[in-house]
Amino acid sequence: MKIAHTGLNISEGKVKYDDPIVLALADKFLPKKVTPYYFDFISDNYEAADIIVVARDQILDLLIHDIDKLENRRERISEPDERAILDRILLSMEEETPLCDKTFTDSDREYLQKLSLISIKPTLLIDGDTVDMKEFIPRAMEKADHMFFYTAGKEEVHAWLIHCGDDAKTCAGKIHTDLARGFIKAEIVTVDNMLKCHSMNDAGKRGLSQLVDKDFIIPANTVIDIRFNV
Repeated sequence: MKIAHTGLNISEGKVKYDDPIVLALADKFLPKKVTPYYFDFISDNYEAADIIVVARDQILDLLIHDIDKLENRRERISEPDERAILDRILLSMEEETPLCDKTFTDSDREYLQKLSLISIKPTLLIDGDTVDMKEFIPRAMEKADHMFFYTAGKEEVHAWLIHCGDDAKTCAGKIHTDLARGFIKAEIVTVDNMLKCHSMNDAGKRGLSQLVDKDFIIPANTVIDIRFNV
């Protein structure tokens, strides 16, 4: 995930997230390999970002890009209905709030998407210029409607980033395309229950795991094992 930021003391490039769940699973299973998730922080490159994070007192540095684009478009058009939409949106931006946090009609939001405005992307405002990654990353993921699922065992503990609402087959494809292509079932268990067990097999014997089909929506904080045949 690419995170563009303005006005914050964050290192550029890929930054490892010390996910407490990954750490707990690694302590439990002592795997040969631990693969945490690395977020890619980019300064000010809003167009390339999946989410934007801005110090609250510098929000205008972000919004001015959208305001300029909206005002330039308003100057070029004569169609009264479109001008009315632009006037309404520009007026709302005087509140210094990202467009993603505003309530629009479906038609207005569809119109905004076509304009490729920056602050229509998930935008998180931070008080101050210093962030605590353990607190900040979950907030950013929630804002962008993302979450982790996990694979865990003696070979590897791995965090995988997905959209909230993704199904089991989509998760399988994140791990490897062959797992999605030959998907049979997914065995899932909550992280809390997995930490009580010696393995996924042990979780099954204790009745703590569940077999689900490809269209099952995966909850947050889930450990997954994919059954497949290719």
